[in-house]
Amino acid sequence: MPAHPLSSPSIVTASTDPALHLRADGLSFAYPDRRVLTDVSLVVPAGRPTGLLGENGSGKSTLLRVLAGRLLPDTGTFAVPGPIGMLHQELPFSRVATLAEVLADALERSRRIEQELIAAGEALGADGGEPAAHAVQRYDALLAEATLADVWNAEHRAAEVMDGLGLGQIAPDTEIGRISGGQRERLALAHLLIARPTSWLLDEPTNHLDDSGAAFLAAAVAAHPGPVLIASHDRAFLDDATAAQLDLDPAETPVTAEFGGLTAYTGGFSDYLLARFEARDRWEHGFRTEQEELTVLRQAVKDSATVGHAGAAPRTEARASKKFYSDRNATVVSRRLREARARLAQLEESQVRKPPAELHLTHLPPSTARGGPGAVQLAVSGASLTGRLAPTSFSLSAGQHLLVTGANGSGKSTLLDLVVGVLDPTAGTVDRPDGLRIGHLGQDDVPIPGQTVGRHLREAAGLDPADEGTVPELFGLVLARDLPRLLELLSRGQLRRVMLAAVLLDPPELLVLDEPTNHLALVTATRLEAALEDWDGSVLIASHDRWLRSRWQGELLELPG
Repeated sequence: MPAHPLSSPSIVTASTDPALHLRADGLSFAYPDRRVLTDVSLVVPAGRPTGLLGENGSGKSTLLRVLAGRLLPDTGTFAVPGPIGMLHQELPFSRVATLAEVLADALERSRRIEQELIAAGEALGADGGEPAAHAVQRYDALLAEATLADVWNAEHRAAEVMDGLGLGQIAPDTEIGRISGGQRERLALAHLLIARPTSWLLDEPTNHLDDSGAAFLAAAVAAHPGPVLIASHDRAFLDDATAAQLDLDPAETPVTAEFGGLTAYTGGFSDYLLARFEARDRWEHGFRTEQEELTVLRQAVKDSATVGHAGAAPRTEARASKKFYSDRNATVVSRRLREARARLAQLEESQVRKPPAELHLTHLPPSTARGGPGAVQLAVSGASLTGRLAPTSFSLSAGQHLLVTGANGSGKSTLLDLVVGVLDPTAGTVDRPDGLRIGHLGQDDVPIPGQTVGRHLREAAGLDPADEGTVPELFGLVLARDLPRLLELLSRGQLRRVMLAAVLLDPPELLVLDEPTNHLALVTATRLEAALEDWDGSVLIASHDRWLRSRWQGELLELPG
C-alpha cells in the first residue's frame, strides 16, 4: 500500500529533514481504456521547486492526483509530507460563500497551530518543575510545524497574497459566485498560498495570472521550504520558478525494458529544452547506428555459413592439399561465425528502442497572400466595442507579423473577433479584401459532439467527410491512430492540436491565432513559434505567453488596460 500522507500526522521537523522530501517508487496507473503511468519513480527535494513536463496525455495531472491521494495507483508506493496543497481549479465552496469566509478557512490551520503551541508552552511550566519528556517533544514538534507553516505572519501573508494575485480590490463580503471564473481560479491559488501546507502540487497555476501575478507566485514558490511539484505550460514561469524538471515523455531505453518511468533534468526550462533536444538527437543517432550494425551482423552470420563452399579447387591441387585447405577453412569459418553470433546476440539484447514519432508541427502550408509583399490585407481604424475594447487602430500588410498584448480584460480576444467578423464594432471600421481567407484559432476549443477527429479534419480540408479511407494532411500535429476518436474524448492539448491542424488545412492568407500556445505541450509550443517566425504569410496573434512575447521578432501592439 502507498504511504498515504493524509492518514499520517502532519507534524514536520525542519526543512532540511529528508523526511520532507516528496518520494515515489514504481508508480503505475491505468484508466479503463489506457495506461498513463508506468513504473514512475521520483524525488522532489524540499526547497527545490520542480517542474513536471510531458506531452499532452502523458499523465501529468494523473500523477499529481495520485500523489495527492485522490487516485490509488495500481502499483508502487509514495510518501508526500502532509498536509498537502493540491491546487483546485474550482474552490470547494458554495457560490454564496464570501471572500471573507474563504480567507478564514485558509487561515484556520495557522490559527489552530498557534493556539496549540501557546497551550503546549504553558504546559511546560505548569507544575513548576522539570517538564515531562512528552511535553517537551510535543512543544518541539508544534514549534517546527509552526515554523514551517509561518503561522506568525499568516495575517500579513493573507493580505500580501490577495494583493499579489490581483484580488485585493474585491470587497470581503463579495460572494464567490459573483466574481469571474479567472478570479475564482486565482482565489483558489490564494487559498493554498495563505494556508501554506507543507507540500504543494500545482496544476497550471499561472492560468489567469498577469505578469506581476506570475512573478509573485514564482517568488512564493522559491521561498517555500517544502517540496513543490508544478505541471505547467508556462515556459517563462518554469524558467523563473523551478530548479529541476521531471519529464514523462519517452526516453532512450533498451528494447527489452518496459517503456515508462521519467527522466530528470537539472535547471530551468531553458536548460531542459536544450538537454532534451540533445538527448533526442543522441537517441535517434544511436538507434540508426545500432540498426545498421545489426543488418551487417545478420548478413555476416548468413555469409559465414557458406564460406569455402562456393566451388571446388582444381583436381590436382585438391588431391595435394585437400586436408590443409579443409582444416584452415573450417577454423576461419568457425571463428568468424562465433564472433558474429556473439556480437549479434549481445546487440539484440542491449539495442535501444526505436524513438517514437514526436508530435510537433512539421510545417505550415505555403503562403497564399494576394497582392504581393507590402499589400495591405487588414486595416482597423478606431474600432471599439462598448465595455470590451477601447478604440484601436492598426494595419497589417502581406507577410507582416503582429503580436497583440495587454492586461487581462484589455480586449485582445475581442479585437481578434472583430478582425475575423465574429463581432461587429460599435464604432470604427475593420476593412479587409473581399474573400480574404482567414485561418482563425480561437482561445477556447469547443468539441462538436459526436464528431470524430478524422471527419472534422476532412471537412476542414474540403474532402468527403464520410470517406474514412482518406487521411488529410496532419502537419505532425495529430496521430493517424487518433482519427477515429471522438473530439469530446480528447484532452485539452490534443483538441488544441486538432483545431490548429483544421485551421491549416484550408491554406490561409492571414492566420489569426488567439493564445495559440494554450494547452500545447511545451516542446510543441516552442516548435510552433519557430515555424510561425519563418512563415512568409501574414500573422495576427494575441497572447499573454511571456516566453513567446520575450522572443517575438515581429511588430507589437499593446492594448491599454
